[in-house]
Amino acid sequence: MTVFLGTSGWQYKDWRDVLYPAGVPTRLWLEAYAARFATVEVNNAFYRLPARETFENWRERTPPDFVVAVKASRFLTHIKRLRDPEEPVQRLMSHAAGLGDRLGPVLLQLPPTLRGDAGLLDDCLARFPEGTRVAVEPRHESWWTPSVREVLETRGAALCWADVLARPVTPLWRTTDWGYVRFHVGRTRRWPHYGRQSLMTWAGRIAETWSDDHDVYTYFNNDPHAAAVLDAVVFARAATASGLTVTRTPRHLPAAPAVGS
Repeated sequence: MTVFLGTSGWQYKDWRDVLYPAGVPTRLWLEAYAARFATVEVNNAFYRLPARETFENWRERTPPDFVVAVKASRFLTHIKRLRDPEEPVQRLMSHAAGLGDRLGPVLLQLPPTLRGDAGLLDDCLARFPEGTRVAVEPRHESWWTPSVREVLETRGAALCWADVLARPVTPLWRTTDWGYVRFHVGRTRRWPHYGRQSLMTWAGRIAETWSDDHDVYTYFNNDPHAAAVLDAVVFARAATASGLTVTRTPRHLPAAPAVGS
């Protein structure tokens, strides 16, 4: 198994002096990030879908083994609410195609007010090109039904395992032969960090669910105060101790300054 380990985005000012040395200009942060991590989730694509040229630029600036997961535009998930998906999906994929072989999974994070609808989800997933890895992160409990699980399994889509406050907020369904995990916010006193024991538990869950020839994409979305990069380092150690193969991750990082310092 390969755990592709990274963060949700890379352009955060409070990561300076933690992930990025003070002398590295902002315009080179992607290169600096890609030297330390082998994957990233492009979270800002949700707010505004980048032009194809932007995706092409990211491809040119990253090494051949780099993988970019793309969060789908909110136009598809939150404005259209998965209805009439053909044009939004085609536009998303035509732009993201600029990544070429750097393109990894596409994430559909659904609005918390969107209730479960297996037919709606099935129609949307059917619009993606064959072979596209799509992860789905529903956020309303009405999605946890056998019919929704069947759609995910039939379409080869992954249910995104989401964590909030160090506990799963989604069922731990394995719906395909690859996985997708998102860490939103931990529960330690040092907000929004995760504790070591929590991350060890998650590493164990992943190790018990997928076998050696499967990929699991894992992203830390607790960006403030460099928690994401620091927790990724801890998680990498826990995953390695659980027998997992983890993509490159910094071995050591300086601690982020205390909040308010």
